[in-house]
Amino acid sequence: MVAHQEAEATTTTTVDPMRLASRWRSPAEWVATAAALDSEPMPSELNTANSSGLFAVVSVDKMSVKYLGVNHHGHDVGVVQADCPAPMHRAVYYFEMTVRNAGLKGQTSIGFTTESFKMRRQPGWESQSCGYHGDDGYLYRGPGKSESFGPKFTSGDIIGAGINYIEQLLFFTKNGSLIGAFPKDIKGPLYPTIAVHSQDEELTVNFGKEQFCFDIEGYILEQKMTRQSISDKLYLQPDISHWIVRSYLLHYGYQDTLNSFDAASETDPPANHQTGYGEPPEMYGLSHRKILRQLIMNGDIDSAFKRLEEWYPQVLKDDVSVICFLLHSQRFIEYIRAEQLEGAVKYARANLANFLAHKAFEGLLKESVALLAYEKPSESCIGYLLESPQREFVADAVNAAILSTNPKMKDPESCLYSCLEKLLRQLTVCSSELRAFNSDQGDVFLLHKEIYERSRRP
Repeated sequence: MVAHQEAEATTTTTVDPMRLASRWRSPAEWVATAAALDSEPMPSELNTANSSGLFAVVSVDKMSVKYLGVNHHGHDVGVVQADCPAPMHRAVYYFEMTVRNAGLKGQTSIGFTTESFKMRRQPGWESQSCGYHGDDGYLYRGPGKSESFGPKFTSGDIIGAGINYIEQLLFFTKNGSLIGAFPKDIKGPLYPTIAVHSQDEELTVNFGKEQFCFDIEGYILEQKMTRQSISDKLYLQPDISHWIVRSYLLHYGYQDTLNSFDAASETDPPANHQTGYGEPPEMYGLSHRKILRQLIMNGDIDSAFKRLEEWYPQVLKDDVSVICFLLHSQRFIEYIRAEQLEGAVKYARANLANFLAHKAFEGLLKESVALLAYEKPSESCIGYLLESPQREFVADAVNAAILSTNPKMKDPESCLYSCLEKLLRQLTVCSSELRAFNSDQGDVFLLHKEIYERSRRP
């Protein structure tokens, strides 16, 4: 954290550049973030320890089940759950089974059950469970809750069952076609479940190791696009998107792009819409911020220091502030980029040693200095420090520090985030709240992940 003296006021504004959206992140951090999203265990085989046992036998590979008993009663069912419940931190979960043999009566079924489900009953015959049954094509959703749902299925058919966390629905498929969906009213974790109920019935499951018959990726995309179309139909003020983009360019000092944007726009710049009078606070120091950004993005840190000292000396008043540290560490990195190792060592001894006692700078400081240990730093695990996103982060930090000196900028958050970023942060919060409302079920919203996935779409 660092405090900056305002140019025209006695109060202090606190700015923490480490909270910037462009904050440097190592590849290891991104890998850890992605791993956290995928940390839920995935069903991978049938659970031989939690099955009816007496009427069915599970294959050695734990992917198939066959009925071996004699069907005398309704509870003479061979029921098998997956080895773990369906993961919940995703848009959709789906699995399939193939009917290898419909047996004597074709009483196979597929569905979802809870951990406490009675393992001598067909899925859907007990509360907190659902099942699609092959002998009659009925959907069962608890005692006395059955309805005609889809076609019967028999030997050779591939039946799928899924959970749509986006719309909170359960759905079933047959041979690659969607049969239907219905509200998910079962609480808690759900186990993929299959059952056999008459002589010689045999089923094989696919938990995703093999390609599904049903186009599940297409289904997920369609569901997301449907949700997107709903938001696209919401009414917005005609020039609101123009204002949001313009405020972003203003905030980060992209003056040339801003001028081009205004020139190409068919509407007048709505500069005063948010206050009704005067220029927006993001106009503060625009030309200076533009020049400083260009200097830092070009790696000319020495000139950036000189201009800051001339225009905003209060930003550099504390020589062990986070802004001073970021600029000094970037100057050191620029020596490495230019393969001037001797200059880098001298600069580090003269300018980075003062920051060794500050825990807040420890991570970046260690990784920056570690660049000296590699013959080819750009190819090392910390080579990302030599790339343009690191310069952008430093430029954004300086930009925020300058904005914090504006006496008209009353909200410290306004120094760190543009209106566009605040909207995206709000979107993240709303997504989290929606998941909380749905018992922590549904896709985890990660902005960088969404941007990457959208960039890959045709």
